[in-house]
Amino acid sequence: MGAVKPCIREGTIEEAVWISAQLPEFVAPYPASAYRERLAGVPHLILLACVGGKAAGFKVGYELEGSFYSWMGGVLPDYRRRGVARALASEQESWAKQRGYSRLLMKSRNEHRAMLIFALSNGFSISSVEKRPVLSANRIWLEKVL
Repeated sequence: MGAVKPCIREGTIEEAVWISAQLPEFVAPYPASAYRERLAGVPHLILLACVGGKAAGFKVGYELEGSFYSWMGGVLPDYRRRGVARALASEQESWAKQRGYSRLLMKSRNEHRAMLIFALSNGFSISSVEKRPVLSANRIWLEKVL
């Protein structure tokens, strides 16, 4: 399947939670209450990608220590490698720039190779690693200067 032109719009916590529950990588996805707690009182953005009127992916971020932190996101398996993640990331980056943020931050795990490759190919650099007892569980922090 080829690239698609997803519709990107602001979404809700409930939409983000619904999509995250469909992602095979998310073994224990956060409930809506965790999103509400994390996003309360800070500038934040919830994006939803739709293809053909159906939800295809999401991206959630918020302000963290003066930067914009891309906290959670994913694309449903049927829509991967079709430009959906790139469209979501581009919209999030534009939104952050328009609001004066100079850095984007994100964190992934060593086991999520596709996400790491995506981030590196989109201008992020590894800034630090949080070691865990199991190598695949190491948390990898990435940063992009806007």
